[in-house]
Amino acid sequence: MAYDNELAERIRETLKGRKAVTEKEMFGGIAFLLDGKMFCGVQKGDFMARVGKERHAEAIAKPHARPMDFTGRPMAGFVYVRPEGVKGKGLEQWVGLCLEYVSTLKGGKK
Repeated sequence: MAYDNELAERIRETLKGRKAVTEKEMFGGIAFLLDGKMFCGVQKGDFMARVGKERHAEAIAKPHARPMDFTGRPMAGFVYVRPEGVKGKGLEQWVGLCLEYVSTLKGGKK
């Protein structure tokens, strides 16, 4: 799979020490899951963010973000962020937003 390994490693560093986080190859890239629920990942060079339908409009209004539409149909609640949007502290902010959302979901692995 062709995805930005450096970005994936930065995500791992951001999540270091957090329990219940796993990785899975999906969407043609790599996804990070909390208690079995996908919350972020990397596809090619973009950061994938699961922010939820309620915060979708707010998320795509952020610099370098756009709707996630790898199938030709936008996926509500998911956005892509270009590399410029996850430089420095930007990655921590996006990961935090994703974790905040997925922590509200019920079900999944315990």
